[in-house]
Amino acid sequence: MLNRVRSAVAHLVSSGGAPPPRPKSPDLPNATSALPAAPPEKPRSPPARSRGGSAAPAKTVEARASFSRPTFLQLSPGGLRRADDHAGRAVQSPPDTGRRLPWSTGYAEVINAGKSRHNEDQACCEVVYVEGRRSVSGAPREPSRGQLFLHQGLCFYYWGLFDGHAGGGAAEMASRLLHRHIREQLKDLSCWSSQKEVTHESLVVGAIENAFQLMDEQMARERRGHQVEGGCCALVVVYLLGKVYVANAGDSRAIIVRNGEIIPMSREFTPETERQRLQLLGFLKPELLGGEFTHLEFPRRVQPKELGQRMLYRDQNMTGWAYKKIELEDLRFPLVCGEGKKARVMATIGVTRGLGDHNLKVCSSTLPIKPFLSCFPEVRVYDLTQYEHCPDDVLVLGTDGLWDVTSDCEVATTVDKVLSAYEPNDPSRYTALAQALVLGARGTPRDRGWRLPNNKLGSGDDISVFVIPLGGPGSYS
Repeated sequence: MLNRVRSAVAHLVSSGGAPPPRPKSPDLPNATSALPAAPPEKPRSPPARSRGGSAAPAKTVEARASFSRPTFLQLSPGGLRRADDHAGRAVQSPPDTGRRLPWSTGYAEVINAGKSRHNEDQACCEVVYVEGRRSVSGAPREPSRGQLFLHQGLCFYYWGLFDGHAGGGAAEMASRLLHRHIREQLKDLSCWSSQKEVTHESLVVGAIENAFQLMDEQMARERRGHQVEGGCCALVVVYLLGKVYVANAGDSRAIIVRNGEIIPMSREFTPETERQRLQLLGFLKPELLGGEFTHLEFPRRVQPKELGQRMLYRDQNMTGWAYKKIELEDLRFPLVCGEGKKARVMATIGVTRGLGDHNLKVCSSTLPIKPFLSCFPEVRVYDLTQYEHCPDDVLVLGTDGLWDVTSDCEVATTVDKVLSAYEPNDPSRYTALAQALVLGARGTPRDRGWRLPNNKLGSGDDISVFVIPLGGPGSYS
């Protein structure tokens, strides 16, 4: 049984066109310097503009050169071409050269089936050093857990998935820079002295939230000069001082599978899940609706012939439904329309939190959508020190390409099936698990499409997955 599972995963990956072993390159992730004067990394070539973009592409950059993948994949030019092949949809993982991601983290990705020209997902995995600062008074103090690090500094572990839309520029920029913003925000914690009702956990959460906002502001400033088109959902994990912080802004998701138990570590932010927040903003600031939209929701689009009739509705204060008499302003298009994956804000975008989208406007209108899109993540905290974790306990991060066709229970089943096929101290088991999750969501080519074993359609979206082990070799201990 064990050999069958291993060989099945290996066969599916190889049959998908996985690249041969590549030459070694410097180990990643590197510890990121905390010196304020440290120059930024040289940016990768900006992705090509999506359809409808207003800025012209760089004149001398070829289409292939505009396509970039996470640095830790160490893709050769041939590997980059395979990663950009919509027909073959080869699964990509870091090379098995003995140089592994922190904690023996597993990673796998696959491009979409033609939804967009390039893979608009991006990923980042780093060990980041935060330089300590002296206290506000300048007087030396003895470092403690509550006071964080003060003089000595510390490292935090960082994982990020960024699901781009309307172009890959925002996702690429966030993958390079968001952890730097988090690092800068964490520096301020070194000056913190114990205050009533303010825990170091709440300060870390605030630092992450601030970093998201600063990243979004930087995208707004630099969107023209650096071709930062579109926007991206962001799912980030920070491990610091025994706790895992999972920050989500968008429709990517994370779960912990611990001893077979499923622990959700995020929730999706969509027009449906954030209906009341959107409606409240439209109610408080009707000028944002431009006279084109109504903040009220109806079961269906109201027709002119229904003026004066009674119809079910709900507003920003309601979770249930009630009746109202239809008035002329109710004929406007609803702020939130559609259901499930087809739900949209202002008939334009299907996510309500993320980074970027500063140029996004309603189709055939000058009405901006950004005021309704929040850059702030929801941050959930998991204390690793409260449990004894085994090597089979993992944190799974995935973009919506995974979760659109895979349930939490199916992920947990795959976790058990794949990890049980490997020795507990085999660090390659987590990469194999990431590959199995991607393959399970992608499906196999059949009937002019990608199909799952039950013959349902597989995910046609970009799929990216991190598998972070919470115990065993390479763990936080």
